[in-house]
Amino acid sequence: MIVLFSILVALLLLVILLQYLNSRQHARQLEYIHTKLESIVERGSHERLLMMSSSPQLQTLLTDLNRLLDVNHKGAAQQAKLEKSMRSMLANISHDLKTPLTVVLGYIETLLHEEDMPAEEQERILRTIHAKAGEVITLMNRFFDLAKLESGDREIPLSRVELGEVCRRNILAFYDLLSAKGADVQIEIPDEPLYIMGNDEALDRVLSNLLSNAISYGGAGEVLGLRLYSEASQVCIEVWDRGKGIAEGHEDKVFERLYTLEDSRNRDYQGSGLGLTITKRLTEQMNGRITLTSKPYVRTSFTLSFPRLTF
Repeated sequence: MIVLFSILVALLLLVILLQYLNSRQHARQLEYIHTKLESIVERGSHERLLMMSSSPQLQTLLTDLNRLLDVNHKGAAQQAKLEKSMRSMLANISHDLKTPLTVVLGYIETLLHEEDMPAEEQERILRTIHAKAGEVITLMNRFFDLAKLESGDREIPLSRVELGEVCRRNILAFYDLLSAKGADVQIEIPDEPLYIMGNDEALDRVLSNLLSNAISYGGAGEVLGLRLYSEASQVCIEVWDRGKGIAEGHEDKVFERLYTLEDSRNRDYQGSGLGLTITKRLTEQMNGRITLTSKPYVRTSFTLSFPRLTF
């Protein structure tokens, strides 16, 4: 009886000792997790919590903490990218507004100080001032439109739209300009009607942006193409040219706010860098997507893809 009692006491003491040792190990592990996590957050490093443990609960905790670190790292990277984009956007806004306003102020000073200026010269200067002021208003309207699109304040009502008619209407609007430039226009629009859920006004703006973009920046190729076609469950519109194109690595960036290519499309034409951004936002609001492929002086194409309506 005494022997049995001694064995039970010994087992009880062993259990208590094991629990004590286990609790100390857990305490050390938790202290390590706390110290390591604090270090990772303070330094903003990409490290993760690594520790061998037989405890399922502790393993689950480590997995969850590492997921939170991944989310935190992605958020920090996105924040840094956004801040860089905002700085670039503010610099570009300042430049785009400063340029026409500087011209306006310069001509106004000329009018104020040149008392004997011929009437013809005065009229020319006033027309230039009017044109530059219009550029500022157009730019501000584009900023306003983009702000509304990105904030979600502007909802686009969608209805059944036949894209063949939209394409014909928009290419016809540029007919005189294309004829004056002597461009070879290649149009492929099928007789079969192709329907999507879209918005006529938004589609007109999207195509107008793409066509004017191709005319302004792809003119060196002297060819402009507009192609409408269906592909599986999609309806696609391709606007293409054979101009200088977009350098490799810039294909996705051209859709960013105020992004301009220093040695490519925007060097000779001082655009606001907003047209393609607005085009992309409008396309996405109609459940579509826009892609760009470019091989300089061979084919640069912007392709719009929308879900096809079959009824």
